[in-house]
Amino acid sequence: MPKKVDHEARRQEISEALWRIASTRGLDGASLRDVAAEAGISLGRLQHYFRTKDEMLVFALRYINRLAADRIRARIEALAEGPTPREVLRACLSGMLPLDDRSRVGLLVGAAYYARAVHDEALRTEAENGIPQLRAFFADQLRLAADRGELPPERATEDEAMLLISTADGLATYVLLGVHDPETALRLLDLQLANLFGVEGIEGADAVGRASSASATAGRAPSVLVGDRSASSASVGDGPAPAAERA
Repeated sequence: MPKKVDHEARRQEISEALWRIASTRGLDGASLRDVAAEAGISLGRLQHYFRTKDEMLVFALRYINRLAADRIRARIEALAEGPTPREVLRACLSGMLPLDDRSRVGLLVGAAYYARAVHDEALRTEAENGIPQLRAFFADQLRLAADRGELPPERATEDEAMLLISTADGLATYVLLGVHDPETALRLLDLQLANLFGVEGIEGADAVGRASSASATAGRAPSVLVGDRSASSASVGDGPAPAAERA
């Protein structure tokens, strides 16, 4: 019997080959032939899965966003039972920073997407689609914090949510550029959260509040959790495992 091929898995492998190229020389330097060589397949085989470079780029963008969302969702699920809105926000925002080799590759790929998306309508549309979801999710967490007495109601707005996203996005860029190290970026992120919530938060949160937070958060993380530069950013993104890890 002919061997059954997992087409989705093969497309993902090709995407990871694209990311390895993009993380070192950008997307403009990644031709279909280059990606095929990196993936260890023929150009004809690659074109069996992706007819054009644009089709490959959009698929790879959606895939990297899905990985980023899964990684940040795992961060939330790893929190103590009934995490507070502040804890949920910190898990999401820290997940948007390049704190290790894997997330650094993801953000480098995202930067390459961002540069191309400025002049590519299809990629720009993909990148834009994730922003409202992430902003709304963060705003929901801020409103929940206000309901629990942890945040002044006038701070529970979509503008504040966007400021948090922008803070993480800017810090991620500075880590990539070497302006900050990951530890400094995390410290500055915590400082921003302290400015918003206060060092200990406003009195009024209790065990009932923690339970309501867990209920409100479970299963509500948006499908795209990668900041406004998602494939564009990657901004909040995740990347393929390092070569040693994939071996």
